[in-house]
Amino acid sequence: MLCFAGIVAYLLDFSKNSKYDLIAATVESVWYDIFHFPENKEMFDTLISCVKWTFDSLRKGDEKYPGFFTMHSVSFIGEEKSDGQQRMAQSWIHIKEVLSTALANDPNVRPDAFDDSFTQRDFTEILFSLIISALLQHNYDCSGILGLIRRVIYL
Repeated sequence: MLCFAGIVAYLLDFSKNSKYDLIAATVESVWYDIFHFPENKEMFDTLISCVKWTFDSLRKGDEKYPGFFTMHSVSFIGEEKSDGQQRMAQSWIHIKEVLSTALANDPNVRPDAFDDSFTQRDFTEILFSLIISALLQHNYDCSGILGLIRRVIYL
């Protein structure tokens, strides 16, 4: 009887882990689908085009996976929550890297736009915060952010 109870406990634990692994893999797959890179890389030639692409991807992702952005933050509980947050953080790091690369390669940026007290990394973090704020509000109009970019760092 004790052996049977041990097997049942093992199966229940395995089932819990399998369920979590399935949820985690699904979440990761959805993030990948939302932010897959297009064949046309021209949209990363300037920061403006990159931000437009990011907002367009978020809008399409919200249409294709309604409630995903909201549910993603609450779909992991307990110990699994930290792993779920790490997976989300990986997606966010990827977005920051794309923004940073577009900013570094953008020919429209003023030569004096950045210095030691206001770096490209600082500006990327500000943009990312604005993007996440818009995402949480389901606001996919990036015109305000584009205006900020034009006024703060462009020629």
